[in-house]
Amino acid sequence: MTPLRSLLAGLSFAVLALPIPAQDLMSAEEFEGYVTGQTLTFGFQGMAYGIEEFRPGRRVTWAFMGEECREGRWFDRDEQICFVYEDAPAVEHCWVFWRGEGGLNARFMGEGNGTELYEVQRSTRPLICPGPEVGV
Repeated sequence: MTPLRSLLAGLSFAVLALPIPAQDLMSAEEFEGYVTGQTLTFGFQGMAYGIEEFRPGRRVTWAFMGEECREGRWFDRDEQICFVYEDAPAVEHCWVFWRGEGGLNARFMGEGNGTELYEVQRSTRPLICPGPEVGV
């Protein structure tokens, strides 16, 4: 790797580690207004990561790309939006959300925090969830 590429790679990681100004974070009310009735596809490092349907009553359905769906709910805790899914009800997945130029952005706040997702597609159609082991 050339010195310039090394520098640019280092700078891109440094930018990801920068704190998000508190005034830019979405409140639970802003988040709820933005996502309710929507199905959002999220990306991570240039690849499709997962898709989530947001229903009234803070109910959600999540699926990593190519995997089975998981039912859950979200709630707010301070500046974070936390998700709990029926397959692991004791595990909370907390994020902070803000609006960027391309839509919704999120940063994971749990162990190994720093993972950032971004909205790549938005739809009002429900998430299609085939059951386990569907097919021939």
